[in-house]
Amino acid sequence: MCKILDKINTPKDLKTLSENELVKLCGEIREQMIVRLGATGGHVGSNLGMIEAAVALHYVFDSPADKIIFDVSHQCYAHKLLTGRKAAYTDPDKFFSVSGFTNPDESEHDIFSVGHTSTAISLACGLAKGRDLKGGKNNVIAVVGDGALSGGEAFEGLNNAAALGSNIIIVINDNDMSIAENHGGIYQNLRLLRETEGKADCNLFRALGFDYSFVRDGNDLYNIMDALKNVKGAAHPAVIHMCTVKGKGYRFAEADRENWHYMGPFDVDTGKPLHEKPPVETYEALTALFLSDRMKKDPAITAITAGTPKVLGFGKELREQFPEQFVDVGIAEGHAVAMASGIAKSGGKPVFGLSSSFLQRAYDQLSQDLALNHSPAVILVFFAGIAQGSQTHMGVFDISLAMNIPNLIYLAPSCKEEYFSMLDWGLNQKKHPVMIRVPGVETSSRDAALLSEYAYPARYEIVKQGTIVAILALGNFFALGEGVYEKLKEEYGIHATLINPRYISAVDEEMLQALPGHGHRLVVTLEDGVTDGGFGEKIARFYGSSSMKVLNFGAKKEFVNHVTVEEQYNRYHLTATQIVSDILNALGI
Repeated sequence: MCKILDKINTPKDLKTLSENELVKLCGEIREQMIVRLGATGGHVGSNLGMIEAAVALHYVFDSPADKIIFDVSHQCYAHKLLTGRKAAYTDPDKFFSVSGFTNPDESEHDIFSVGHTSTAISLACGLAKGRDLKGGKNNVIAVVGDGALSGGEAFEGLNNAAALGSNIIIVINDNDMSIAENHGGIYQNLRLLRETEGKADCNLFRALGFDYSFVRDGNDLYNIMDALKNVKGAAHPAVIHMCTVKGKGYRFAEADRENWHYMGPFDVDTGKPLHEKPPVETYEALTALFLSDRMKKDPAITAITAGTPKVLGFGKELREQFPEQFVDVGIAEGHAVAMASGIAKSGGKPVFGLSSSFLQRAYDQLSQDLALNHSPAVILVFFAGIAQGSQTHMGVFDISLAMNIPNLIYLAPSCKEEYFSMLDWGLNQKKHPVMIRVPGVETSSRDAALLSEYAYPARYEIVKQGTIVAILALGNFFALGEGVYEKLKEEYGIHATLINPRYISAVDEEMLQALPGHGHRLVVTLEDGVTDGGFGEKIARFYGSSSMKVLNFGAKKEFVNHVTVEEQYNRYHLTATQIVSDILNALGI
């Protein structure tokens, strides 16, 4: 007898199933999802918890006429399976044929490319307003979960949605988790509503003006289907608050929800990683050791995260060790920067750590609340540079985004010795907001010439003194610069000058002015970020009216979706062989 899943190719196929068959389908999807996640890795917990809700949404509503937007969209796997992409979850040869987030290039059922959180309600408001202006009647549904309500845009969206006065349905997927535990007053209200099964008088959503309904068990297909049917076609804003289990149906994920938020490939029977690597020294782990040691000695030091505590290396035990000095603001990077500025103004020593991809959500606070006010906070930017990942999580834009904010010192250490030298200085100085671009995941070490302070004016490090060509290798591209230097010397007899710039946000004018006088005809810049508006262009602008030639190497300004690092390096001419070839062409050799 054929599995029910075999019959499902589009959402319309769900309409022919009985409720009992729909329940069996959810079981089949969960079983297949676990197999697929074991082979590929991915967002395990959130997707296993959303299966019943995804089936219910597509059974009750009529996508794509009815618009379903997922927030943060890493809970969309069952949605994708039901909307024409089943093979990506059932056929091992096609497991990697779709992305982990909604993507309109894949299907008309995906309305937006979304990978950053807290945006769904705002996007839904726009879809609903556009529908109303055209006299449309379709439903607009925003599915919000995994801590997304802590983001500022989610609050803004709720405020506007409540006043819309027409159909907009917000499904709150409450699994009592973000990546780690939830933080903030809104989650206290969600907890109260869970404990009272939605009957508490204190109800944020009703206070804003929403029609509110509570679903005690969002993993019970009948419960969530009934709630969705009740609001389908409603002519007013509605919130469905459903409680689900993160990792539902897979015992390892249910038992350890934080670590199973995202997991690499694993053995389904044991929950053990398939490709367990030997332990390596990482910047996250060393940062946690550095900060925890300093926090014990100095109560003014505060570590801040925006819903991603392990970026700073702070696991649960370490978080519990510093209940007052470790602050998780929820998924709210802008607030974290402004809060850090306030702590610094009060005489504290805040350190905010985040991924490069999320830095852009805090631009205004970096500029206005932090830099304009000269607040001496430290911002650590992790996972910056070219990587194989989603187009929504690229880490190559931070240099061009932040390097021209006045007063802000943005530093690029080339190794762990330099990184901790900069971090130590940043914590103890009282004049400047300081950002540090953490140089990769695994650490590297070298005998760098460390400075006692990293204030302006910028002071670059000459690592190898030569002539003809000067190689400015920024941050984690210093190793690439060393490779280019060695290839020029060994294969072409060119003894170049190798420079560690240290600074992203400023140039060492004295050193750059001296290069032509030492016989340099060409300056080469290497940066692990986009060249448009990047560090290299700052150097090129410095030499703009002179005879000095400048070659800038870095990433192209584009969105890149799951392309290998090797392919991107070849595409951008970022191998030592390609760079040397371009250098020789520029020199006419």
